[in-house]
Amino acid sequence: MKPFKPFRALSALAAAAALALTATGCGVTSESSSTDAAESKGPIANLRIMVPNTPGGGYDTTARVAAKVMDDASLASNPEVFNLAGAGGTVGLARMINEKGNGDLAMLMGLGVVGASYTNETEAKLTETTPIAKLIEEPGAIMVSKDSPYKTIDDLVKAWKEDPSKLSVGGGSSPGGPDHLLPMQLAEAVGVDPKDVNFVSYDGGGDLLPAILGNKLAFAASGAGEYMQQIEEGSVRVLATSGEERLEGVDAPTLTESDIDLVFSNWRGLVAPPEISEEDKAKWVQLITEMHDSAEWKEALATNGWSDAFMTGEEFSTFLAEQDERVASVLKTLGLA
Repeated sequence: MKPFKPFRALSALAAAAALALTATGCGVTSESSSTDAAESKGPIANLRIMVPNTPGGGYDTTARVAAKVMDDASLASNPEVFNLAGAGGTVGLARMINEKGNGDLAMLMGLGVVGASYTNETEAKLTETTPIAKLIEEPGAIMVSKDSPYKTIDDLVKAWKEDPSKLSVGGGSSPGGPDHLLPMQLAEAVGVDPKDVNFVSYDGGGDLLPAILGNKLAFAASGAGEYMQQIEEGSVRVLATSGEERLEGVDAPTLTESDIDLVFSNWRGLVAPPEISEEDKAKWVQLITEMHDSAEWKEALATNGWSDAFMTGEEFSTFLAEQDERVASVLKTLGLA
C-alpha cells in the first residue's frame, strides 16, 4: 500500500510560485519600498487568529505559540487568539467565509478542516479562503494510557485484528480529519477493514486527552506534540509514531520499524477570508515569513516536535487544492463523502 502523505510541490512549481510572488509583491521578495514601509510602522496591531476547535488541541497550541512568537519578536502587538469550535472546524470555516474582505483576521487550520468540509456536508470550502502560509507538519502517534494492557504496537494490532469492533479508537478530529484518516489507513495496512473500525470523534485534543487518561478508549490516534507533557510524565504511552523517522523526545518506534507499511503526516497553516486586499495579503505573508525566520519559532518547532513545512502564496494555494482533491477521494472510498 502506498503511504498517505501530504502533497509536496515540485521544485519547479515552487520556483514558479516564487516568481509570481515577486511580481505581485505578495511574497517575501516584495520591493524594498514596501518592506521599508512595513518596518517603519513597527509591530502590526489589531490582528486576530481564529482557532476552529476547542482550547488545548493542536490548532489551538499552534496558534497560541505563533501569536506569542509574533509578540515576543515585536512583529505584531498582542495578536488575539480566540476559539470558535464546532462540526470539526467547519463552524469556524463558515465564519471565515462570511468575513469577506477582513484583512485583520486569519484562521489556523489543517488537514482536519479539509476533511470535515466534506463529512459535515458544509457549503463552505477551504478553496474559497485566501491561502497565507503552511507552517508545520507532524507525524501521528498511536497512544494509550499508562494502565493499558497494550505494551507494544504488536500487542495492540493482534487484539484489534481479533475483534475490531471491540476496540474503540479516539481522535481529536471529526471523520475526514487526520486523527480519523490515520487509524483508517492503519487498519488497512494491518488487515482490518476500515469500515469495521470503532472510531470515536472528539472536538480537538483538549477533549481527547481526558478520554485517554480515563481509559475510555482502547487507543488514540493524534499528534504527539499536543500530549508531550503527559508523555514525558508517563501518564500517556506512545506505542508507535507514523513519520518516516522516529520522533525526537518520544521513546517509540515508527510504524515502518514495526513492519507496518504506513507513513502519515498531518499539517497546519493559516488562511484569511476571501477577497482581502493585496496589501493585507502581503501584510500577512510578510508577518508569517518573519515569524518563521525568527529564533523563537525555531525553538518552538523543536519544543513541540513539529517539522518545518513552510510555504506561502501560490505554492500553498496549489497545495490546498491538491489536498482537497486527495482527501475527497479517500473519503469517497470510505463512503463518507
